[in-house]
Amino acid sequence: MEVISNFSKLSATVECFSNKDNIKVGEYSNQDILSLDNFNKAKIEIESWDGYKPTTLHSLKDIAIYNNVEEILYKDEYSRFSLKSFKALGGAYAVSKLLIEELKKNEIDANSDDLISGRYAGITAKITVCCATDGNHGRSVAWGSKMFGCGCEIYIHKNVSIAREKAIAKFGANVHRIDGNYDDSVHIAAKVSADNNYFVVSDTSYEGYTEIPKSVMQGYTIMVDEAINQINKFPTHVFLQGGVGGLAAAVVSYFIEYDHINTPIFVVVEPSNADCLFQSAKSGIPTIIEGDLETVMAGLACGEVSLLAWEILKNRVNHFMVIDDLCVAPTMQLLASNSIPIISGESAVAGLSGFLLAAKNDSLREELNIDSNSRILCFGTEGDTDEEAYTVAVGKSSQDIIDSANN
Repeated sequence: MEVISNFSKLSATVECFSNKDNIKVGEYSNQDILSLDNFNKAKIEIESWDGYKPTTLHSLKDIAIYNNVEEILYKDEYSRFSLKSFKALGGAYAVSKLLIEELKKNEIDANSDDLISGRYAGITAKITVCCATDGNHGRSVAWGSKMFGCGCEIYIHKNVSIAREKAIAKFGANVHRIDGNYDDSVHIAAKVSADNNYFVVSDTSYEGYTEIPKSVMQGYTIMVDEAINQINKFPTHVFLQGGVGGLAAAVVSYFIEYDHINTPIFVVVEPSNADCLFQSAKSGIPTIIEGDLETVMAGLACGEVSLLAWEILKNRVNHFMVIDDLCVAPTMQLLASNSIPIISGESAVAGLSGFLLAAKNDSLREELNIDSNSRILCFGTEGDTDEEAYTVAVGKSSQDIIDSANN
């Protein structure tokens, strides 16, 4: 546990905003955005895809003992289809749903199996989807487009790694790199789509664009359902990555509608350079963060909140945290050295990093009600989606770590 001792020093760098004055209790009321009914529809489609299986939920027993909590659970998305990311559930599902709805306009009642078989390829091949991405969402949209038979245009910003660009392009998408940050790429993708009659498949919602992001977030709820079916006891705390808020909204909405009586304490964690949810919570309204948004947590480099996600999060998330990039590599190393090694990407460990920092800060432990009976759930949203960056952060490649564990 030598690595974890670093968190005592780093815990002083954490910022935390308590959202207690805005918390709403009681039954879930945002079914127009995300719902268990629509989860069941997504479940039918996604479970029909070749290679679907629930991902692993790890119990981090040694780390729990060291931090004096009852349990730490880590939902590991490294093995999600072939994409190493939970995003496979969102973008690809939104593409399938979009194509199915377009076929209905031709009085064709189709499902994912029909799309995958190419039964209606003559129609779907004339449809093009488009999105902006930090990497994983675009990879999912490109993968889904190839699987379901439509065209795909992807926009990435200047800080997206070459490795992530290649991972998208290998599925046949046309990838365009722009100057500017993630939010700039979102705006450019929207304009290009309007000019060319493409369909935007974005993981963030904004004024005038809300329906498809609902499908993206609804796909994420498959992961939440799997986790709930894998746990023995309901968690007391859920630590979640920030970004535009789509993941957090999917998790929060599912838990509350599933059981609003035993709702966990929700903590959203963001990088210090891209804390749009933190600043929105402090100001009480969606707040835009300017600048290049550069952070090693590439998937969280977002300056504008998803308006739909914010409708769910603003009254249901208990705390918002901001952490330093220096916390990321030690958390990745800690998971790589677990008794069962866990390959985790930079964005995947934000939630767990937030917990590890809070656990070593007496005032934060008290504020977040963390004690020896706490049961912590984190979602490890990606594996080594950038293998080079992973090797630099951990000091070994993922393959070396896996090989060592198998010997």
